Amino acid sequence: MKMHLVHLFSLLALLSGARSQILDDIYVKEGEMVVLWCPQFRRDHHAEVKTTWTSYTTQEMDLTNMSSSEQRQMGILIHERSLVIFRASSNHHGNYSCSLGSAGIQSWFGLTVYTTLSREYEEMTQYKRTCYTSTSCKLHCPASNIPAVNIPNITSTGVTWHKEGESLSEDSIDFSNGDQKEKTYYARSVDKKNHGVYTCTRSFLYLGQIYNQSFTLVLDVQTNNPEKYAVIKKPRNNTVFHVDLGSTVVIDCKADFYSDYGSVFWLSNNSFVEIENSSSVFYNYTRDKHEMTASLVFKKVSEEDLSKHYMCKLQSDSQPFSFVTITLAATNLHHSHVPLAGSIVGIVGVMLVTVLIYVKLKIDITLFLRDTLGCHSSTSDGKSYDAFLMCYKSDTDAGLNAHDKIWLENVLEEKFGYSLCIYDRDVLPGKAVAEAVLDCTGQSRTVVLIPTSLDLGPGSGLLSAIHEALVERQTRLVFIKTDATQVSKSESLPEVLQHLGKAGHCVTWKGISSTPLSSPFWKELRYHLPPMQLAPKIWFLPKTIQDVKSW
Repeated sequence: MKMHLVHLFSLLALLSGARSQILDDIYVKEGEMVVLWCPQFRRDHHAEVKTTWTSYTTQEMDLTNMSSSEQRQMGILIHERSLVIFRASSNHHGNYSCSLGSAGIQSWFGLTVYTTLSREYEEMTQYKRTCYTSTSCKLHCPASNIPAVNIPNITSTGVTWHKEGESLSEDSIDFSNGDQKEKTYYARSVDKKNHGVYTCTRSFLYLGQIYNQSFTLVLDVQTNNPEKYAVIKKPRNNTVFHVDLGSTVVIDCKADFYSDYGSVFWLSNNSFVEIENSSSVFYNYTRDKHEMTASLVFKKVSEEDLSKHYMCKLQSDSQPFSFVTITLAATNLHHSHVPLAGSIVGIVGVMLVTVLIYVKLKIDITLFLRDTLGCHSSTSDGKSYDAFLMCYKSDTDAGLNAHDKIWLENVLEEKFGYSLCIYDRDVLPGKAVAEAVLDCTGQSRTVVLIPTSLDLGPGSGLLSAIHEALVERQTRLVFIKTDATQVSKSESLPEVLQHLGKAGHCVTWKGISSTPLSSPFWKELRYHLPPMQLAPKIWFLPKTIQDVKSW
């Protein structure tokens, strides 16, 4: 039975009136553990609702009402929203669905149990990472489809690493956030011998038995050669060209190019200028070795042409885009016959309307300009990261749990393309904690403080130690609060968090209602983060069930 049948089941559910959510197919090697996790869609996420699991492997089977002995006989365990399969076999191969309560929302899973790693399965199961010679590099063991920490009697016993069948030496093993079980592979200075295929195996103890989950990571080591960047030589930005109305004008945009893939072209008020010379305004281009010229041609300069802004844009596959803007001014401009008073009133009216619209929709307008038109900063400030994520312990249970924290990091990096400095991933071992954190803040354009239900980071105690340095450096801060923090008295927060909350921008996390990417939480968070300066890093992280919630 092919995994595409999961889409057929979802279609049938829609035709019958039930709402459904299609999730990615899951691949697992025969004999290994895998966990299916049912996402929660209800807004009242504190309410206790029953999770119903159904198997469509050989025939439709309700797994939820099975006794404990029947579950053990099938080699499965159901706990809250998790379905644990201890040793996957051909009997477990097929489709599964789950639903929470009587809401009628079904989530579908396609589970493929394989014995031989074909090319198709290899593409679906490998995690890829690119590092560069003479730089440090870490490989983190993926955490997708592993047991939740709250499942009774299941305990993680650690992670083991191999490279192409050989065990890795202990001096290349690092510990994430001080956890002696959560090992990562670490190379202080990468060279070509580090290139290859790595396997990490997570082991779990349940009722005296050890069960394993293995993940394959491909490390591609590339030479860190200095690159030459394309640049626009002329005209200069904001140049004003004085022209005669009715005359023919040609303006050349010249750029040095060092890549075979790229172009220089003209835009008029953010619309592409035509290449065909049948238009009154068009452009043509030529290329000679490393120089490209795009010539903007006005057959007859009109007053309409004077009112527009023209942009010469350089675009390459190996660097962020750059541009210059020019305008035209007439040397024989006639006096306007429109009364001056009417013109002033019209201009003031337009300005007022523009200001009102911007105040009302400034967040949406800013994000639209960044996402749709690619309005990012074109100058480098020397920073390596867009943001440093740092956790603080929430005084209530409304903070982010470990899964929410990982999900938030993955969305920022994979969905929106931000370059993040994450404490338990990017802080090099061997440094004092305060010094390492200050290094990360110095290399980041923004510090984002995240409330967590557990102590998942350096904590508010470290914030007290580095507070003075953050203020002195005028570090840009984004302070994430919870609903519970909003209603509680501000005095209930530690004093350092009160100061940082006043100094930075505050964004409110409202639990499950904040997870959709269209929610106010994401819009406000992205609005307060600085525009990205460079193209996102190639950074492949594991997909989790939370990653595939409906966005």
